[in-house]
Amino acid sequence: MESQDVLLKEIRKQLAPTTSLNDAIATVLSISYDAAHRRVSGKSKFSIDETVQLANHFNISLDHLFLKDEKIIVEKTIEIANLKDMLQYFKKSAEQIDLLTQHPKTVLFYSAKDIPLFYFMDSTILSKFKAFVWLNLLNPNQKKISFEHFVVDESFLEHMLKLKHIYETVSVKEVWNDTTINSSLQQILYFYEAGMLDLKSANALCKDLKRIINLIQDKCNQPDGNFSIYYNELILLNNNMLIETEEKLTMFVPYTLLGYFITDNESACKNVHQFFKQQINNSKALNQSGIKEQNLFFNRAIRKIEYYTERLNNQVDLMF
Repeated sequence: MESQDVLLKEIRKQLAPTTSLNDAIATVLSISYDAAHRRVSGKSKFSIDETVQLANHFNISLDHLFLKDEKIIVEKTIEIANLKDMLQYFKKSAEQIDLLTQHPKTVLFYSAKDIPLFYFMDSTILSKFKAFVWLNLLNPNQKKISFEHFVVDESFLEHMLKLKHIYETVSVKEVWNDTTINSSLQQILYFYEAGMLDLKSANALCKDLKRIINLIQDKCNQPDGNFSIYYNELILLNNNMLIETEEKLTMFVPYTLLGYFITDNESACKNVHQFFKQQINNSKALNQSGIKEQNLFFNRAIRKIEYYTERLNNQVDLMF
């Protein structure tokens, strides 16, 4: 069967028996009935743009139809070089995740190599600092200004709060280990030692990081909540995210600091879904653990923050 026939067969599956395939093609592509008929009958071929347009309209995975198992087609998030790009990134991310999480019984899995960015989606000093870090690390030409002179447009807050709301209203399963908190602490230390962050701000950031750890522990103990956190001692995590709905699985695979490849390839997503289940089976479910197990995990994170706070302040003492 030729590629065009394969695509048309998939479209037919989604149409009601009484719906004309020619009419459906003509409507989606904004072409005449005769032009649609020529394509359906095989007398003319769909262009690449038309193929993509049909696939998007009927939510058809082209990689699932045409590619071998070892190859998949992915969408990617936009590249970030400035604050305008970052605003578009969060706007688009909020729209994509919102669409996926509209389904009932949605579950979001997160392999937390770093603290999930959803915890920074508010107007705290830590959310401003993360935007500052992301821009400095993603754009080599970013003007080197101090954190205290860095300004984030208020329009960011709208999209950040939407992402945070989505994350708080769906069922979430996070996998953490003892290194999840490390990068945030190291970023605070790095920019302080680089002279781009003053001591007052550094201490405030460490305090805000403590707030997030305490918040997560509180969420962990909410009865009948949608939040589960698992402590995995066995493997390194990778910031992969998987959204499971009743209809399909969608995977987000990081390739840069904020850049993600996005795919709903059935085979790949099933493999990742199974791997998440294996991680969870090999982890301690902190929601179901006693207070001792919980405190051992969260207190280690708090002690790390206190260690870095002491390290920051000791550097000042050594200068005098």
